[in-house]
Parts: sequence; structure tokens; C-alpha cells
Amino acid sequence: MYGGLLPLEISNKLLCLFSADVSDEGDSYIIEIPRREVETGSVREGESYRVALISTETDESTDEEIPDEPQPPVEPGEIRYVEIEDIGKQGDGIARVERGYVIIVPDTDIGDRVKVEITEVKSNFAVGGPLSETH
Repeated sequence: MYGGLLPLEISNKLLCLFSADVSDEGDSYIIEIPRREVETGSVREGESYRVALISTETDESTDEEIPDEPQPPVEPGEIRYVEIEDIGKQGDGIARVERGYVIIVPDTDIGDRVKVEITEVKSNFAVGGPLSETH
């Protein structure tokens, strides 16, 4: 469920979720993909993808407004297995999960495979405390 509001299952293959306008270009319609989706590696230029359109109006079954921005793919207290792909400016390990979402893991190195508990969640990154290393 998407934030507990949508009455549909979201595929594990979901790469990104964003709001976009549809514009008329004569014989076809254009949906623009935000640059950040390509730059974070979720979407690659020249590739083909399946597209699902979800109204940003209200969810008729609950009369609740559907949020425009995707929710973080992790929650505080969640346990994840991640691989450290990079080191941040402060020396912490960086792992990426669904849609290129970043999890910062202190006291780790590139290549470490770590079991982490998510301790803090922000809209564009989370912090996870390492529970174990599996290198």
C-alpha cells in the first residue's frame, strides 16, 4: 500500500514514482520524467518502461487526498540488508535501495553487506544503524 491510501498493490519492480503533467503534442501525448529520476539511476535514457497513471485527485473509497510525492521506501525500526556502494562526505557508508533512495550507514566501508535497523527517515534519505557485517 502507498502510504496506506491506495487500494492497489505496488509492484516490487517499481523504479520511481513522481507527479507529472500530460501535454498534447499533436499525434501523441508527452509525460515528462523529472531529471532527478534519470540522474539517481532509477530510469535510463533510451530504455523502454511500463507506465501506470494514477489520479492525483482524491481516493474515492476513502475521500483522502493522494500525496503528490512518493513516500520513503523504508520506515523507522525496519530491518534491511544493504550493500554499501559509496562513502559520503562525512565518512559514512551509503547504500541505495528502491528508486535510488539513500540509506546512510555509519562505520561501514564500500563493499560491506550489512544488516541495518532504520533509525531515522527523511523524504530523500534514511539513517540505518549497522546490526552486523557479512562482507
